[in-house]
Amino acid sequence: MKVGILGAGGIARKMADTLNGMSEASSYAIASRSLDKALAFKEEHGFEKAYGSYEELVGDPEVELVYVATPHSRHHEDAILCIENGKPVLVEKSFTANASQARAVLELAKERQVFAAEAIWTRYMPSRRMVQEIIDSGKIGKVISVTANLGYDLKAVPRMHDPALAGGALLDVGIYPMQFAAMYLGVDEIEEVISTCTKSETGVDLTNGIILKYRSGQMAILHSSMLESTEQYGIIYGEKGYLIAKNINNIDCIEVYNSERELLQTLSVPEQISGYEYEVLAAKAAIKSGQIECVEIPHQETLKVMMLMDEIRGQWGLKYPFE
Repeated sequence: MKVGILGAGGIARKMADTLNGMSEASSYAIASRSLDKALAFKEEHGFEKAYGSYEELVGDPEVELVYVATPHSRHHEDAILCIENGKPVLVEKSFTANASQARAVLELAKERQVFAAEAIWTRYMPSRRMVQEIIDSGKIGKVISVTANLGYDLKAVPRMHDPALAGGALLDVGIYPMQFAAMYLGVDEIEEVISTCTKSETGVDLTNGIILKYRSGQMAILHSSMLESTEQYGIIYGEKGYLIAKNINNIDCIEVYNSERELLQTLSVPEQISGYEYEVLAAKAAIKSGQIECVEIPHQETLKVMMLMDEIRGQWGLKYPFE
């Protein structure tokens, strides 16, 4: 599968390196709004084609899948461009800046019958299945609650402070704790959302805390931050014990404990190129079978998580300039 990438930043580099390590897909075309930047990226990562506009890339008949690696504020526009040109598209997380944009992209994908999916890599990784198998085995008993956090010191990254680029911790970092809860507790039965944040001078969230209460009585307690590094654990607590998923945005180790806090089992995840390969493989399989979404993250779940983040930002009074 020949993959084209929109945007030539850091996350595009990671995808390019991943594609270069795969036999099932290849790094075919790169597009930037600067042709010089695209040409330099092409040479550095071994792409066949370089384009100085996104329109040129999506117009290339050889491109079989487009990976959108632009800022959050552009995801909606760039995904629409791909779909209108009949190009299957994998959009980096978070899928869009808000639910309205997500709905527009997904409705167009359905109308045109063009594949579209959110590139939230934790949804596609083997670690997701491994955690679910532990829960299903009954080792920790009925799940009562989930906690998850992800924090990095990103204070020096300009785009993180820019409301016009949908900056802040929630969309960039908080999506991972949110998705951890969504994978193992779902998003359909949330009956109450309580949240707060600390804002920057520009008005975006620097650090936040979120509690999700479910109709079942289950709870998720989530934290994300762009101010400090955290231990990055996702913990699932059950009636008979708990499990710790270490490094929740790319789980590398899962530990299972009983109710006496005794370690019962340690599992390591399979070796990987970067972890991005799983979303590419899932997209390829879906496209080959004529699907317009991935089973790993159906359109409705992408939309519901975006709606949840809209509700949370509403509690904070955080609106982006383009909304």
